[in-house]
Amino acid sequence: MEIIDNAAAESAAEGYFRIALGVEYKGSRYHGWQRQASGVLSVQQTLEEALSRVADSPVTIHCAGRTDAAVHASGQVVHFDTRAVRSMKAWTMGANINLPHDISVTWAAEMPAHFHARFKAKARRYRYIIYNDQVRPAHLGDQVTWNHRPLDVERMAQAASYLVGTHDFSSFRASQCQAKSPVKEMYHLRVTRHGKMIVLDIRASAFLHHMVRNIAGVLMSIGAGLRPVEWAAEVLAARDRRAAGVTGHPFGLYLVQVEYPPEYALPSRYIGPHFLSGFESLAADDPQVIC
Repeated sequence: MEIIDNAAAESAAEGYFRIALGVEYKGSRYHGWQRQASGVLSVQQTLEEALSRVADSPVTIHCAGRTDAAVHASGQVVHFDTRAVRSMKAWTMGANINLPHDISVTWAAEMPAHFHARFKAKARRYRYIIYNDQVRPAHLGDQVTWNHRPLDVERMAQAASYLVGTHDFSSFRASQCQAKSPVKEMYHLRVTRHGKMIVLDIRASAFLHHMVRNIAGVLMSIGAGLRPVEWAAEVLAARDRRAAGVTGHPFGLYLVQVEYPPEYALPSRYIGPHFLSGFESLAADDPQVIC
């Protein structure tokens, strides 16, 4: 989903501290994670400006995964290098004082020089939230994807099973995707209903550009009865983006977790987003997942 930045992969220079942060944000008013040359609002630029005030010097951050415009995160991980001596509480609280209401730093931890938020990640996990009702929601409208057709969760779950494992996901890859290989390992793809909310919970080694949203589009078509369950397997086998149909809206997509080797001992939090925390089956950590 991102361009490899060789300079960003370098270890912290001597005399610098490498700090990792947990970050959550509502992406609705941002043009994606990445700082834009045109100067439009981005999460990266907003967070860098806040941290630069705390450090009293310029700060450049590197993230685990760049999210698109209007996409959210409850478990983003970033790192930056600095000479500024601050406590972890100061980095967290200081950043939040300088951040707008829709971005929060949830934790800070000093890391060894070889840690890298993107290149040391072992897996990433997304959740795609669908609000399934005939009437569009007045609340959470830019934080969920609304689908007015009745969706059959059992059909969606059956279709999802075809996508679990190691596959060529070219059919679910955006044309502008810059990943070197379309082959990814999907560890799980769960579909559950919680009242009017349907949650797609997807964990994989890595993701292609628009991969989750394209999967969501296929599963919603199957859940609505517009396509048979087996269509998911046919789309996967086609290895052609044109076979997959409509891309799901970005509003319901959340980066909820990034996993790292245990040696880094990053702080853990429940898996979001926040408005799902009342559902015990979603709030609880999976035993096989490292937060």
